[in-house]
Amino acid sequence: MPKQTPLYATHVAEGAKLVDFAGWDMPIHYGSQLEEHHMVRRAAGIFDVSHMCVVDLHGNRSRDLLRFLMANDVARLDATPGKALYSCMLNERGGVIDDLIIYHMETVWYRLVVNAGTRDKDLAWLVRHASSFDVEVIERTDLAMVAVQGPEARNKVHSVLEGDAVKVEGLSRFSAAEVGELFIARTGYTGEDGYEIVVPTEQVEDLWHKLREVGVTPCGLGARDTLRLEAGMNLYGQDMDENTSPLISGLAWTVAMNPEGRKFIGREVLEAERERGIGQRLVGLLLEEKGVLRAHQKVIVEGVGEGETTSGSFSPTMGKAIALARIPAGDAEECLVEIRGRQLKARIVKPPFVRNGKPLY
Repeated sequence: MPKQTPLYATHVAEGAKLVDFAGWDMPIHYGSQLEEHHMVRRAAGIFDVSHMCVVDLHGNRSRDLLRFLMANDVARLDATPGKALYSCMLNERGGVIDDLIIYHMETVWYRLVVNAGTRDKDLAWLVRHASSFDVEVIERTDLAMVAVQGPEARNKVHSVLEGDAVKVEGLSRFSAAEVGELFIARTGYTGEDGYEIVVPTEQVEDLWHKLREVGVTPCGLGARDTLRLEAGMNLYGQDMDENTSPLISGLAWTVAMNPEGRKFIGREVLEAERERGIGQRLVGLLLEEKGVLRAHQKVIVEGVGEGETTSGSFSPTMGKAIALARIPAGDAEECLVEIRGRQLKARIVKPPFVRNGKPLY
């Protein structure tokens, strides 16, 4: 039976269509996925992301543990509490166990936010290696999480924080601050500005209603997916997984090979992959004919080879079908996508497709 977030009853009361997502009953939309998408691009939307997992690491060698487990280097975070880093956690084959965000809280305390579908294997992997570093791994089941996204999102959050808003008004992107019992991070998964807010479970319903009262629209996972796709953001399990490296998943920028002396799991495999030449690349596709792009459609790059779409959908902002696809390396600018026995023309572009609510192509 699917699990329920602390906001389940609220979603039912607001008329959400609920679906099973990674073992959780989650809202796919509240009536119109299209309208919810546009509200995030134009104003502000709120998402329940309490199915994601918050993990705290405590111990004098927490930093050493993360430098060993992550492809990105937490040493890049300065001593300022709340600074965040996006990274992939790799297996010995260089495949992506998960992509996650790490927050530096204190010298002996780091906070991780991991994906819902990878929660169990992530925790097992962390616990397996933490003992060698004398680090305690704590799953924060007492916390819920919401994301408030859109050009008006930050001002809406500030309005419900009232006098405490001053604590986050100057917060830079990819940073977080504690405001009372709230942990507020200027991060997101939509390509828009906004906050992700970690809150005690018993307070999340009150926070949700306060934000609804100031005009923030409830949004489901459907809009979240089209928003992140327009923003060119990978979805774990589709655009990368344990069998794909970050180098062929558009995530080379998250791999810190310097300093050369830092050993991390998967490093030698990635070094060998770079040395022999990276044979694939993750690109964006714009369909130039009428059709629908979905995951796992064959992509034909004439004279080069074949690939496959990894994510695809209709883009509400652009009014056309878009996709992410893994294709052979090269500089090709067009391809064919096989859709229901037909080969349709598509343009190869560099993600993102949309920035600041405006189409880039």
